[in-house]
Amino acid sequence: AAERGPGAAYHMFVLMEDLLDKLKLLNYEEEALRRHNMRPLSRCPSPAPLGGRRRRPGTHYFALPTNPGEQFFMFCMLAAWLITKAGHPFEQPQEYDDPNAVISNVLSELRSFGRPVDFPPSKLKAGCGEQVCYVLDCLAEEALKYTGFSWKRPAYPTEELEEEEITEDDAELTLNKLEEDVAEEESDNEENFIDLNVLKAQTYKSHMNDSAKQEEILQSTTDAAEWNLEVERVLPQLKVIVRTDNKDWRIHVDQMHQHKDGIESSLKETRGYLDKLHNEISKTLEKINSREKYINNQLEHLVQEYRAAQALLSEAKEKYQEGSGGVTERIKVLSEITEVLERVKQETEEKGSSITDGTPVVKIKQALTKLKQETIQMDIQISVMEHTLLQSKLKEKSNMTRDMHATVIPVGAY
Repeated sequence: AAERGPGAAYHMFVLMEDLLDKLKLLNYEEEALRRHNMRPLSRCPSPAPLGGRRRRPGTHYFALPTNPGEQFFMFCMLAAWLITKAGHPFEQPQEYDDPNAVISNVLSELRSFGRPVDFPPSKLKAGCGEQVCYVLDCLAEEALKYTGFSWKRPAYPTEELEEEEITEDDAELTLNKLEEDVAEEESDNEENFIDLNVLKAQTYKSHMNDSAKQEEILQSTTDAAEWNLEVERVLPQLKVIVRTDNKDWRIHVDQMHQHKDGIESSLKETRGYLDKLHNEISKTLEKINSREKYINNQLEHLVQEYRAAQALLSEAKEKYQEGSGGVTERIKVLSEITEVLERVKQETEEKGSSITDGTPVVKIKQALTKLKQETIQMDIQISVMEHTLLQSKLKEKSNMTRDMHATVIPVGAY
């Protein structure tokens, strides 16, 4: 919300208002809510405090959490109805259905309409919030599209302004009328360009007419009494109405002067009260300073004792830290000695158990018997080997004698 801007926290209220309008266009009260005997969505006020007075009306139904279970069921019911209204068949969820499965089905249908879903499904479990309003608003738009509804421009009624009837007379003049006449004359002069010769002729004629009128006035035969009566009769109508404009700088200047006079008058009254208040505050400050000085003088020896006690306490803390450091070192040495002692104890226990135990003697006897058996086997093997050697020697001798007797040495061979 902070990245989108300060008004992002109130975006859900705008979505909920649009959603209510779209649901009313779809006639959700008759088609959806009466089937389940549920009340229509409306602005839900905040709960009353302990004093009994009710707070001002709160947010909309799906904007803030009031009853999560009811809000989630209402969201699932409306989402299923809007999906079916948009042309996709969707089963109406029940109270004991898995909420994760219902949410996944709703989001899959929303994606099928081509709407982006860039938030986790767990945001919809609460049954309220900006994501819930977004999903229902998108589904309501798809339902309106499917039903063929189209938004049109609003037709505002024309209000006829009542014009004030002003009795205008030939002799009555208003400032606005004079300004309009001057503006019309200026516009006519700008639009119509006249030659210099024509302009000179017109000025000459107007000058001649003015001189003739002056001569007629000088030769007037009207009675003064009748003229005065006519002037008195017409005098109330000879008024120049000047309409005040709030944008005029003179009005602002007058208002500034009025406010300045009011400020000065009120300042005169309040300055006396402020001076009294200033004097009282200065007196109380002086009293407080004098009391502080008196208390400091009275408690000076206690302050010194406190400082001495603090110094002793700091020294005792330093000694305690030094002693605790030595204790920790001695504790380490003690732990090392205890480890060595435990090892020696284990070794002595092993040696004592081996001395008192007869298992080594038994092992020695078993080893001797095994050696005797092995020696007997070796003697047998030696005797067998000697016998085989003796047989081989005798065999060689018999072969040699046989060869000697079998060979005949011829005479004269040498």
